[in-house]
Amino acid sequence: MTDPQEPVSAPLRRLGAALLTQGRIRLELLAIEAQEEKERIAHLLLWAVLAALLAGFGVLMALMLAVVALWDSHPLLALAGATAVLAAAAAFAVLKVKALVGLPPSLFQSSLSELREDADALRRDAPQP
Repeated sequence: MTDPQEPVSAPLRRLGAALLTQGRIRLELLAIEAQEEKERIAHLLLWAVLAALLAGFGVLMALMLAVVALWDSHPLLALAGATAVLAAAAAFAVLKVKALVGLPPSLFQSSLSELREDADALRRDAPQP
């Protein structure tokens, strides 16, 4: 079990060292997750902005084509249709943003899961009175 020559504080020191090691490991995991999430968000924003710009240019070109094609016969109808298409696209985008804002964040889920497992393991290993 324990060495009779060992001071009483030695097990406490080992426990403290083990707790500090566990804490350090959890903090390192948290830092890695934060870095990965930052990189994922940066890539997501880059591609989302690029996709939005290209889609916007495509829609504008299609609407310009429709307006030019209908300019001689129905110019106001062509402009009203183009305006309606752009307004509907903007409304759709606003609804999507509202839906995304309402989603729960998934940041640090692995760290939280590991901490829960640690707490469960400590509860299982704790002596029952």
